[in-house]
Amino acid sequence: MNDATGIPTPDKSDETFWATFTTLVEPPWSEPTIEDTFTMDERVHDAVRALAERISTRSLAYRAADKAFDPVLMAAPDVQLALLRALYEAKQSVDRLAESAATVAGRSGANYAQLGAAWGGIKRQSARLKWPHAVVKKSTSESIPLHYAGGTAVVHHDADADAWWYTATGADRQDKESDPVHSTYAEAIAGATEFLLTHALPDRQSPA
Repeated sequence: MNDATGIPTPDKSDETFWATFTTLVEPPWSEPTIEDTFTMDERVHDAVRALAERISTRSLAYRAADKAFDPVLMAAPDVQLALLRALYEAKQSVDRLAESAATVAGRSGANYAQLGAAWGGIKRQSARLKWPHAVVKKSTSESIPLHYAGGTAVVHHDADADAWWYTATGADRQDKESDPVHSTYAEAIAGATEFLLTHALPDRQSPA
């Protein structure tokens, strides 16, 4: 496990919070242990099995007959196909969440080499192909869109105030237009991301 004792942890009210927020911590993570991966498998399986039981034709028949769905029925070939279908949906969810994480990281200062390292060690070129819009060159006049937590935000630069601001629409359709008070792009995108998370739909608010 990485030694985290030297990493500053200011509160959001501290003057150093945003400067610390925009400084990339190295290394960004510690490698998951075998126990971590087993725990992840169990949690994914729980989520996927719940979906499989909801979409399984056999399970639906048991519910229609007002009968309990015995766990042994999960081994039935058709239920396993429903489980496989649910696993595909889990993969789609992972891809969407990975794109969001890569976009937030990339537009806040991470480069494609770092994104590739986080995604199992793929090469920088492969990371660029996978997430072509994650890392952008930001000109002072450029408006940059962000899709996150089911909502959308656009970060802008106000040349007169020499500050960043954002407009955002959350998944719950709530809108916000911030004042041009953010001194950096990263600070503005953090504010937009916080708003989108606050206004995510209930099933998107649970931590990963």
